[in-house]
Amino acid sequence: MNLKEAKILVTGASSGIGYETARMLKEQGAHVLITASNEERLSSAAKKLDVPYFRADIANEQQVIALFAYAVKTLGGLNVLINNAGVGKFAPLTETSLADFQLQWEVNTKGVFLAGKEAAKHFIKAKYGNIINIGSTAAARGFASGSGYVASKFAVSGLTDTWRAELRPHNVRVTQVNPSEVVTDFIEKAGMEQKNPEYKLKAHHIAQSIVSLLSLDDIGFVPSLEVWSTNPNRNS
Repeated sequence: MNLKEAKILVTGASSGIGYETARMLKEQGAHVLITASNEERLSSAAKKLDVPYFRADIANEQQVIALFAYAVKTLGGLNVLINNAGVGKFAPLTETSLADFQLQWEVNTKGVFLAGKEAAKHFIKAKYGNIINIGSTAAARGFASGSGYVASKFAVSGLTDTWRAELRPHNVRVTQVNPSEVVTDFIEKAGMEQKNPEYKLKAHHIAQSIVSLLSLDDIGFVPSLEVWSTNPNRNS
């Protein structure tokens, strides 16, 4: 698509991949609106990016509906959703709390579903649109201590496949981007140690991938993209 004609909503955009994606798309001439649940961090990010914002809990249906109404009004339409909001809590199965399991499901799966549903309403009516779901390599294969996170991301893969089949006849492209480990505050929030960050992907690498996907001529689209770091020091 022509990015100068893009009207884009980015979820989970107060930091990390969402923030860098919004920044890079705006630099390319796109019209961007960002959202996240933390008002202070979101307003600060919006000010730095010089873009409009709307605070919303992505797992709250009424707030998501209000978010999309605001985005359509503010941007004068909508033709791209970057479904990026997500959380991670990691522990062995026997130590994983129901609360942590449910939180990841609420944000990573239910939130993606609610945003995708609202976007699809607008895109079907317009007979054009793009949905990019940010999954994870955990959406394709499991790992120890990842019960809640992996389950929620596997579900995103199922949603993406279903939407692709359902929305393609309406000229709506649905893509899933699966990053491997990315150096962002996500790792710290998840209580994990960032090892060998110099060899790991950074948020701007995923943002570059998303910009490239959207820049592709509308006659084609990439169904899924898995992004890995070269990481020659991975075993140390």
